[in-house]
Amino acid sequence: MSSSVIKTINMSKISKMLLVACCCIISFNLNAQVTGKPVNQKEVKATVVQDNCRFTVLTPRMIRLEWTEDGLFEDRASLVFVNRDLDVPDFSVTKQDGWLLIKTEALTLKYKIGTGSFKKSNLAIEGQTGTKKIAWSPGQKNNGNLKGTTRTLDQIDGATPLEDGILSREGWTLIDDTGKPVFDNSDWPWVMSRDEKMAQDWYFMAYGSDYKRALTDYTLVAGKVAFPPKYAFGTWQSRWWKYTDEDLKALVEEYKTNDFPLDVLVIDMDWHIVNLPEMYDGKKKRPDQAGQGAGWTGFTWNKNYFPDPKAFLDWTEDNGIKTCMNLHPASGIQPHEDTYEAFADAMGVDPESKKHIPFNITDKSFAKHYFDIVLNPMEDEGIDFWWLDWQQWNNTDIPGVNPTYYLNYLHYTDMQRRDKTRPLIYHRWGGLGNHRYQIGFSGDTYNTWKSLQFQPYFTATSSNVGWGYWGHDLGGFFKGKEEPELFTRWIQFGIFSPITKIHYWAHPEMDRRPWAYPPKYANAMREAYKLRYALIPYIYTMARKAYDTGVCMSRPMYYESDEELAYKYKDQYYFGDDLIIAPVIDSLGGEMASNKKVWLPKGKWVDWSSGTLLEGGKEIESKYTISEIPVFVKAGAIIPMMPEMNNTNEKPVNPLILNVFPGANGSTKVYDDAGNTQEYQQGQYTFTHVNSQSNRKKTTVVIEGIKGAYDGMLFKRAYELRFPLSHVPEKVIVNGKELFFSKEEKQGTWKYNGVNVEAIIYTHEYSVHDKVTVEVTFEKEDIELINGVKGLISRSKDVFEFARENHWPDWKYPFNNFVHAAQTGNRVNLNPKEAIKEYTLLQQTYKKNQSEIELWSKDHTKYEKINNLLK
Repeated sequence: MSSSVIKTINMSKISKMLLVACCCIISFNLNAQVTGKPVNQKEVKATVVQDNCRFTVLTPRMIRLEWTEDGLFEDRASLVFVNRDLDVPDFSVTKQDGWLLIKTEALTLKYKIGTGSFKKSNLAIEGQTGTKKIAWSPGQKNNGNLKGTTRTLDQIDGATPLEDGILSREGWTLIDDTGKPVFDNSDWPWVMSRDEKMAQDWYFMAYGSDYKRALTDYTLVAGKVAFPPKYAFGTWQSRWWKYTDEDLKALVEEYKTNDFPLDVLVIDMDWHIVNLPEMYDGKKKRPDQAGQGAGWTGFTWNKNYFPDPKAFLDWTEDNGIKTCMNLHPASGIQPHEDTYEAFADAMGVDPESKKHIPFNITDKSFAKHYFDIVLNPMEDEGIDFWWLDWQQWNNTDIPGVNPTYYLNYLHYTDMQRRDKTRPLIYHRWGGLGNHRYQIGFSGDTYNTWKSLQFQPYFTATSSNVGWGYWGHDLGGFFKGKEEPELFTRWIQFGIFSPITKIHYWAHPEMDRRPWAYPPKYANAMREAYKLRYALIPYIYTMARKAYDTGVCMSRPMYYESDEELAYKYKDQYYFGDDLIIAPVIDSLGGEMASNKKVWLPKGKWVDWSSGTLLEGGKEIESKYTISEIPVFVKAGAIIPMMPEMNNTNEKPVNPLILNVFPGANGSTKVYDDAGNTQEYQQGQYTFTHVNSQSNRKKTTVVIEGIKGAYDGMLFKRAYELRFPLSHVPEKVIVNGKELFFSKEEKQGTWKYNGVNVEAIIYTHEYSVHDKVTVEVTFEKEDIELINGVKGLISRSKDVFEFARENHWPDWKYPFNNFVHAAQTGNRVNLNPKEAIKEYTLLQQTYKKNQSEIELWSKDHTKYEKINNLLK
């Protein structure tokens, strides 16, 4: 941005700094609603006024810089910045040789007194954050921007340019808020323009490579990242299709019958009236009165498809399913709508005129009637939230306000104000500040590998603007070459995405029901769905952390490391604090497994798929079959999980499952609350602290008594502790009492899973307020004895199945060797005391089997695939 550009802005509510104690500043409550309240003394202390300039020290790394032609400054919230009521950081103000100097622990701002608007000759900011030196002046280009997101991926096949984000490798960012609309101080803050005047309004941030600190600072002033209800993290079913109520009920039952969990049913536009005789001119549809396609907008149930909408919505609620309905509101209220007469009366239009009520979302009267008369009654009947599928014009009556942003704001805050459930919307990105109103619909993409390949980078990078909850059309929306492998890999990426949603076109040859695919793909997707639900406690905890810190769940590798490779590996990402996901996004190409090259940061990591403890700080390459997902767990991590459920609210989480990974000591805090209320803002939530320590053969896990409370919480529960990549226990003690081995899964015992190479402890139920101490002494200490054995067992099963199906020459190489290797885990399950003996034999047998397959494949090409898998 050029320093010479001074924008003309509108300021209908302004204040001189000398009267600042009497003015109002917009603040931001805990759930992203803009409200007004008086300026307090600490806010006054954060500002420095010189001539017609005002500088507000927001944090040690962020300063607001304002210049106006008349010395009157803006204190209201803008679309992006809604809170300046922060604790005042330490800073000093001095004047030296005609310069004003403001110093914080991170920055020094220099402004030449009496020289007017900001430009290169009169303003500079210097400092050092971490190892990066900052030297900035107006007009300086920021060449290292790490990008943010874009409004939509509609009809994009592969990559597309992204907007700039708030993070940069330069270590600084300038956000120009000059002239941007502001909110008024009404009970439902409404957007308005600023009065025209010459002014500058900038926010300068310096953070070096501490990107997480930058995001935290940003959300202090721009508002918290939205915190969706728990059910949003379950799986979603969506299709543009002419479903009846009975069709949808049958579909939900199919999910149950085929053992796929489901939480959200998205119902596309055919729920409302789409076709009427008067909408047609012969075979062709007429435009409606708004000039849009007739029937595209609709607010009236089609009673042919849904004879009793309330009964249908009651059924979904009784079956644990939340409903999301599609809206295309651009045509306003047309005369055929059930609510037309009431809406026309409310807007002062004669209903007999049959004139439509134009859609004008920035008109407060229209918007209030839109909610009060049209949408809220349907919500009261049981619709849980709306899919705001806006695809029309990009402007409103107020310059600088786009309809995507404002629809998101109004729908979200309307739910917030009604306070019946936790707010949730589903819509496209509306620009900076929209992170307060989520979640995101990324649009109608193509069914291609290129589309899948772009989405991991796109999803993680969107966290650079706080837009942490994209919901993609997994599998692609448009019909392409229907490849079971592509859909399976897309689902596997989707379960490690913030939102897991299938959505596809109304093409009769398309089918995205996972169970309708060939068994090996359907089974892989079923395992993925179940893993998603098992991880809900971890995912929900990370969603709360995003709300608290501004650091979203899916995030780029460079948040944790400034190494060059962290920027190079764009298709892998952190999923919460403890998992790195490197989804397979390339075809097998006829092979049995895909090669995946991954970079792991310094430290130790566990490849969850193969049970291998790896040393980080380098690139690694491994193979992954169609049922395997490259997931790397930080050594020492404690990953909370829950038992199998059909939906996230089917039953309380009991037992709470804790996966305690080896390689380091670890700790975690498991978050929970009522799931779909706003009471968490009033402190109704809990944290369960868990830590683990290992000393030679012994690991001690301490589960602290729960902190906090919320309505409906459990008061007693059991715990299931899993120790991936562990030896067989020698002794297990829980709160001073010894537990003994059992082949059954029952409380007060332990067992050993020989296939997964992990010990499992089943405690009794305890009060959630009690401390539970679990001490496990393992038979062996050396992890190398079992490192990677889980992967060898899995590969041995692949060999066994392939050889069985392809007439292995038993006369030359004994087939029983394959069977014996594949059955290793089962034998260990029956007799865990023989685990080390069995695993040692497996390692020997595996090498022998590998050698025999390599020899045989040289002259028998159909065995090349299994040979390549084992290389």
